[in-house]
Amino acid sequence: MKKGKMAALRAAFPYTIPIFAGFWFLGLTYGIYMNVSGFNFLYPCLMSLTIFAGSMEFITVDMLLGAFNPIQAFFMTLMVNARHIFYGISMLDKFKGTGLKKLYLIFGMCDESFSINYTAKVPIGIDKGWFMFFVTLLNHFYWFFGATLGGIFGSLITFDTKGLDFVMTAMFVVIFLEQWLKDKKHINAVTGLVLSTLCLFIFGKNNFMLPAMAAILIALTVMRKPLEKGGVA
Repeated sequence: MKKGKMAALRAAFPYTIPIFAGFWFLGLTYGIYMNVSGFNFLYPCLMSLTIFAGSMEFITVDMLLGAFNPIQAFFMTLMVNARHIFYGISMLDKFKGTGLKKLYLIFGMCDESFSINYTAKVPIGIDKGWFMFFVTLLNHFYWFFGATLGGIFGSLITFDTKGLDFVMTAMFVVIFLEQWLKDKKHINAVTGLVLSTLCLFIFGKNNFMLPAMAAILIALTVMRKPLEKGGVA
């Protein structure tokens, strides 16, 4: 017999506790960064609700401060979040039978929610759909809470915030190092480094980002099956 929603919430919550610290801190930093960049706290509040893509939200700050360029914004968003294509394919079977909850599960699927929902063993008697829903909702709330709090209290910051935007660079470095430690053969990481370096020399530091991400996406897509067969991916 399936248990109710509250039972699913209680089952999901322990899985999200480790995510809280990271999301709250990064969200807080993002909210402060938005505030010192000249934006009202409503911006990080609403953006964390509607975008819910941490790295993309940091990038959006520069986009909002720069010239209006929707085409660049579209392709940048596509490249930064292209990995969600593979996440979505992996979750097709798991999302079956979840009803309307599937719409929110698709919208709110970030790296951390995907990792939990894909690998967690749902306790017996707990509805799988509601379990995944609450994992996603809790992670979304952690990010929203941190971003909103940072936006509200950002105006109270009195120390020099120059260089605060480096948190995004630090975040990507940490993600890269984590992947490097997990991957035994480092083929994915080396591919990314080589292609990014080549694009940097070809296109220059102001224009290499999109070509590099496109090249990495294409290369990893082509190499996906050989890597899986070799046990690398």
